Amino acid sequence: MGNKTIRWGMIGCGNVTERKSGPAFWLVDSSSLEMVMARRKEQAKDYSERHRIVRYTTDASALINDANVDAIYVATPPDSHLEYALMAADAGKPCVVEKPMALTTEECDQMLAAFEKAQVPIFVAYYRRSLPRFDVVREWIEQGMVGDVRHIHWAYHRAPSADDIAGKDNWRVDPKQAGGGYFVDLASHGLNLFQQWFGDIVAAKGIKTNQQGYYEAEDAVAASLAFESGVIGSGYWNFGAVNSEDRVEIIGSDGRIICSVFGEDDFVLDGKEKARANVVLPDPVQYFHVQNMVAHLNGHQEYSSTGIAGRNTTWAMEQILNG
Repeated sequence: MGNKTIRWGMIGCGNVTERKSGPAFWLVDSSSLEMVMARRKEQAKDYSERHRIVRYTTDASALINDANVDAIYVATPPDSHLEYALMAADAGKPCVVEKPMALTTEECDQMLAAFEKAQVPIFVAYYRRSLPRFDVVREWIEQGMVGDVRHIHWAYHRAPSADDIAGKDNWRVDPKQAGGGYFVDLASHGLNLFQQWFGDIVAAKGIKTNQQGYYEAEDAVAASLAFESGVIGSGYWNFGAVNSEDRVEIIGSDGRIICSVFGEDDFVLDGKEKARANVVLPDPVQYFHVQNMVAHLNGHQEYSSTGIAGRNTTWAMEQILNG
């Protein structure tokens, strides 16, 4: 089976598209970024000129329905994912939305139903599933290097930013735009990655609070989890601490793995064998994510970062935040 060049249209030209995602769409083989859209003409024009994208628009419908656009990338805050995804499904075009998938599980279900009807795939940009860095952990688990996995715990905390303290506008801590606060924005990455390792999250409970009062959303969360495989988990996420930590501990019957979700430090295997591993992140970091979507769309493989997996992550976060 040959490779067709997938011509992407991108909705949204924000910070995430500058280094993390946007360049991957033209650097990956059999992929091109055909057109970009932003609500403000000057933003769309500036992005297209700096990144040498031939066409830009302020009209999402025009981009989605353009004959020279094969697939859609929605790089906007979560409150508009449903609208743009449904437009893509109506046009019969594959789509990837930034994470989290949508504001609510109900919105995720609407999106899944629309793409099932259209018979085209929807992906979510949980790109850590594609990073060779995390393949190391998955391989250690699958090879039984820590025996049977019993528990996973994620400790994540950091200090508030100067902008948080100053109360500056930030959609990431506006529940109406983001569906929650930094927990939803950041913890979603790790929870989705853990699903890849241990299966869907089948039960989740949590406690949330706002300890600092800098913004409307929660700034402290603790949770208990159960995975399809029988592994149980726990975690806390606090965004008002004195220092920073990002530590994941996977505890097995014969050892443990220590890693992180966002850090670039060594991963440690302390089990039947002792090992350390560190795989450098690609630049752009979404390179392998885009590569895997293109391979999926060309019929070469199935890519796991689907809407179904993204929906499970949103469901789990809802359960945690609703107690």
